[in-house]
Amino acid sequence: MRIFMIDGEAIRQRWDAMGSKLDERGRRLFAAGEVRAAGHGGLAAVSSITGLARSTIERGLKDLDAPVLPRGRARREGGGRRPLAASDATLIGDLKRLVEPATMGDPARPLLWVSKSLDKLASALDGMGHTISPNSVRKLLTGLGFSRQSNRKADEGAHHPDRNAQFEHINGKVLAAQAAGQPVISVDTKKKELVGAFRNGGSDYRPKGEPQRVNVHDFEDKNLGKVVPYGVYDIAANQGWVSVGITHDTAAFAVAAIRQWLERMGRQRYPDARELTITADCGGSNGARVRLWRVKLQELADETGLTIHVCHYPPGTSKWNKIEHRLFCYITQNWRARPLVSRMAVVELIAATTTKTGLRVESALDERTYEKGIKISNAEMKALDICGDKFHPEWNYTINPRTRKT
Repeated sequence: MRIFMIDGEAIRQRWDAMGSKLDERGRRLFAAGEVRAAGHGGLAAVSSITGLARSTIERGLKDLDAPVLPRGRARREGGGRRPLAASDATLIGDLKRLVEPATMGDPARPLLWVSKSLDKLASALDGMGHTISPNSVRKLLTGLGFSRQSNRKADEGAHHPDRNAQFEHINGKVLAAQAAGQPVISVDTKKKELVGAFRNGGSDYRPKGEPQRVNVHDFEDKNLGKVVPYGVYDIAANQGWVSVGITHDTAAFAVAAIRQWLERMGRQRYPDARELTITADCGGSNGARVRLWRVKLQELADETGLTIHVCHYPPGTSKWNKIEHRLFCYITQNWRARPLVSRMAVVELIAATTTKTGLRVESALDERTYEKGIKISNAEMKALDICGDKFHPEWNYTINPRTRKT
C-alpha cells in the first residue's frame, strides 16, 4: 500500500498565494484539487489550512467531475438563493407602485412627497410586509429599467399660434439684411452676477487638495454689489460686445450697450451701414411692450441716421435667441469655478472668451446710473417715427430716423 505524505506548508503557501484570491467556485475547486493531490487524509488537512468547510470541499470534488460551466457563472443552473421576487409574489408590484410617476395628491402613494432613496424605498416596503435591504431594492430597480434621473428642461408651456410663423419671419428678415450687407445683431441681458469671493458653478484644474476658497454664504457685498452684463452679438461676424452695468437693467442701459457696440465694433465692420436689424426677446429691458425701449431706439436712430428694424421672439422662446447659445454660454464656460472678485475681473473674463470657430468678444464697464420706473407719456409715443409690419406689428416694427430741424 502506497502512503502519501501531506506537505501542509506547501498547501498553505499555494493557498495564500493564489487560492484565497479566487471567487467562491474557484476556492472550492482549488481546495478539491489539493485534496486529490494529497490523497488519504487530504480532506481534513486542506479544510484546516484553508478554513473551508468539508462539505464545501466535497462539493468541489463533485464539481471537478462535472461538465464545465458557462463563462461568467460561479454556480450551476438553479444554484444559490432564490430571487426575492420568486418568494414574495407582491414585492415587484408594490415597488412599482412606489416609484412609478403619479399625480400629486394621490393618497395611495406613501413616498409621493419625499425623495425616493433606496433606504426610504426599503423602509416603505418593510412597512408593507416585505423584508428587503436597500441594496436589493437597487438591484430590483435596475432590473425593472429604473435609474436615477434629474429634471430636464423641455416644456415651453403654451405655444403662441404664430410661434413658428414668427420664426420664419425673423429668419427672412435676417437673411435679407445679410444679403444686403447690413448688420444684424442679437441682444439680451445675461443674468445678474454677484461680485466678490463667491462660489461660481463648474470646476477647473488646480493642484490637488487646493480648491479656490470662497465665502460660505452668498450674501451680497454692499460695496461691490452685482453687475448686469448686456450682450450684443453680431451674427454674421461671430463677434460680441458686452456692457457690464453696475445699477439697473433698463431699456436705457440696453440701448446704451447697442450704441457702444456700434461705436466700438459696428462702424468698423459696416462703414456704409444704412440699416440695423435687431432680434430680441419679447420681455425684459428690451421687451416688445417696453415704451422706453422704443424711445431710446428712436434716439439712436436720430443720432446715427440708421433705420432700425426690430424683431422680437415670441413669448417663451428666449432660448432660440442666437446670443444665448453663441455668446452667453461660452462666457459661462470661460469663467466656470472662478470667483468674480471685482467688476474688472468680470470685464476681463468676458473679453477673454474665445471659441474654435473664431468668436471674438469685447467688453467694458458702464458705470453710469440708470434709473428705474421712467414713465413714457402717450404724447412721447406719438412723436416716434415707428412703422409696424403687417405681420404682428407688436413684434416687428421699423424705427426711422426723424428729420432734424435746422
